[in-house]
Amino acid sequence: MKKDDKASISLKKVISVSIALLLFMGISVMAVNSKVNNVKIILSDGYEMEVLTTKEKVSDILNDNHIILLPEEQVIPGLDSNISDNKTIRITTDNDLTVKVSEEVVDSSEITAEKLLAENYDNIVEKIVVEETAIPFETEKKDVSTGKGDKKEVITQKGVDGVKKTTYKVKYQNDQEISKNEISSEITKQPITKKVEIRDNQVVSRAIVERTAVQGSTEVAANAAANGNSLAAKVEGKTPSVVTLNVSAYTASTCGKASGSAGYGRTASGAYASAWYTVAAGKGYPFGTIIYIPYFANMPNGGWFVVQDRGGAISNAKLDIYMATLSECKNFGRNNLQCYVYVP
Repeated sequence: MKKDDKASISLKKVISVSIALLLFMGISVMAVNSKVNNVKIILSDGYEMEVLTTKEKVSDILNDNHIILLPEEQVIPGLDSNISDNKTIRITTDNDLTVKVSEEVVDSSEITAEKLLAENYDNIVEKIVVEETAIPFETEKKDVSTGKGDKKEVITQKGVDGVKKTTYKVKYQNDQEISKNEISSEITKQPITKKVEIRDNQVVSRAIVERTAVQGSTEVAANAAANGNSLAAKVEGKTPSVVTLNVSAYTASTCGKASGSAGYGRTASGAYASAWYTVAAGKGYPFGTIIYIPYFANMPNGGWFVVQDRGGAISNAKLDIYMATLSECKNFGRNNLQCYVYVP
């Protein structure tokens, strides 16, 4: 082989290798410039598929995967849009969405379903919520006075609010309410009308009130004595004094002594305290004073007590009733009650 032929063959090899390198570099540049995306496509029936594509435009991606929209369907983002950052294309038929922004409800005509779903469709939750609201009662007044002198209003029937129960379908996005539609409602409790009568203001003297109370207590004592109440029997026929005292309650555990210790449960009179029998009173009421309290007439003792104890916070205007348990004391609390006092 001649020297010129060898040189020609070498030149051809160099040109072939150079062309191959240029082709390879061009393909590499194209590959670098064409970014491959992993795109999720969600169909309107809920079916999901993932595809690999270098396309950015929604319509191109759908065409490459042979997906054709039906007349009632729409695509999020739009056909002429590029895919969003979440790399998701959703095909939907839902056009009835509203969104709540900065505590204000915005109609779907202002913020479209396309925009809402494109931003974050996965965070929409729908719940059934039941709410109860009060129905205010009405007040009915009736004038039964003679039309002369002072008047006063007397409540003959207390007013009570009613209750209305309403069921809503509520949609939330990112835990924020975006729509709320009423499904049903019903009144579960009818309101009760407050009734008030306007009457003549008749002034009754304290002497009349006390005299009437004393007469009533005398009959009560006689009846209680006849039914075997030993305290009532002791004062039968006697006239009590009628006073209003601030009444509270106590039990052995509230007296500052430990259970089982000396003097636990023993009163200042020396007797052991007995529930619904013993009371602590001020020094103006000697030990053995019998007190009838109509407020407790339905209790086992019929409302009859005897003074057997004192107390550091007990004065002549206060009374402390001994009860069996601390829960009974707490439930009773403190009340101003009318008392009939029989001092020995």
